[in-house]
Amino acid sequence: MRFLSTRRRHPAAKPLALVLALFVMGGLYAALAPATQSNADTTGQAQIAQGKDLFELNCSSCHGLNGEGTPEAPSLIGVGAASVDFQMETGRMPMARPGAQAPAKKTLYSAEEISAIAAYVASLGTGPAIPSEDQYSGTGLDAKAIARGGELFRANCSACHNFEGGGGALPNGKYAPPLTQTSDKHIYEAIRTGPQQMPVFSKGVLTDQDVKEIVGYLNTLHDSPNGGFDLGGLGPVGEGLWGWVIGLGGVLLIITWIASRGARAR
Repeated sequence: MRFLSTRRRHPAAKPLALVLALFVMGGLYAALAPATQSNADTTGQAQIAQGKDLFELNCSSCHGLNGEGTPEAPSLIGVGAASVDFQMETGRMPMARPGAQAPAKKTLYSAEEISAIAAYVASLGTGPAIPSEDQYSGTGLDAKAIARGGELFRANCSACHNFEGGGGALPNGKYAPPLTQTSDKHIYEAIRTGPQQMPVFSKGVLTDQDVKEIVGYLNTLHDSPNGGFDLGGLGPVGEGLWGWVIGLGGVLLIITWIASRGARAR
């Protein structure tokens, strides 16, 4: 007669196996994840350090060694990376000479240098980040969205930039620049950061979708043929006014000439 031997597992076997599995998984995560995080942190810190060196060399004489501002230039603490990206990519900063406002010009810095300075300024205080394309691109919008973008632009921007974004004069020698050659990204950054005398439009006032529709409206407007004289984007109203002035003025001149000849004939 054969006896079958039965081995009973200890009640703590399953909990111990579970603890062992968790320990192994934790060890694998500790071996892999921190290395990736460490590399990212090292790269970010290196970029900030590079940006600080460039900032001290090119910007600190006006904005202070720590971006705290001076009587010649405002503080950069809290302006964010988007502000630096806008000002430097458009060549407005550094300024060549003091003036009512900084004009746009060709930048003297590479994209890498601008990104480094932007990263350093962003480290000084929280502010708007450099946007991604999906935040500002106006491509793919339907006619309804573009029409709404026109309404938003006329309500919020046309008082300074004109009805078609052609720019306009402001008091004390300042001006709103034309938007005909401004990139979509820089329009977004200007809306969020308020460069010079432009107000800041937060996401609570103009959402990213609102900005995309404004950009889509401007792109559609500037890509369309004019179809007449460029009268500041006033369209047929302005052209009709000049038609009346020139046409009616010409008729009055002819009437006066005929009347004068009739008077001489008598």
